[in-house]
Amino acid sequence: MVKKLLCKQSVQRSAFTMIELVFVIVVLGILAGIAIPKLVVTRDDAMLVKGKSQVAAIRSGIALQKSKRLLEGNTTALTLDTNTTTAEGQELFKDVLDYPIISKNADGHWMKTTTGYSFKILGQTIPFTYNATTGFTCDTTNSSTGTNCKSLTQ
Repeated sequence: MVKKLLCKQSVQRSAFTMIELVFVIVVLGILAGIAIPKLVVTRDDAMLVKGKSQVAAIRSGIALQKSKRLLEGNTTALTLDTNTTTAEGQELFKDVLDYPIISKNADGHWMKTTTGYSFKILGQTIPFTYNATTGFTCDTTNSSTGTNCKSLTQ
């Protein structure tokens, strides 16, 4: 009798049933379906905030350099950096920032252009220019880039 009970106990195994496994997979699928779209939107928002903070840092660096030059009596024109190439991997804004921004042709990054600089966001390239009178700006009235330009500069 004892031998039968021992054999019976060793045969019984605890495991998940097929219904429990299917239920867990369905719940994980629902959670993934809800979470993934929110993560994508959050990533785009993060790139926008990154761009806004970099524009603010560049403008602050320009103001600091102008004040510094004014106190020194230096009247030479301010340059943002000395790069003449539009290739990736260049140090941008190194004359106005303590830590330059490295150029890269991808979303959320800056590139030097022949007329100034550009920031790429959501696959759209937003052109920026620097002028001693108007400062570091982009064209907010442009029909194709104006909305993102406003988002980056306000």
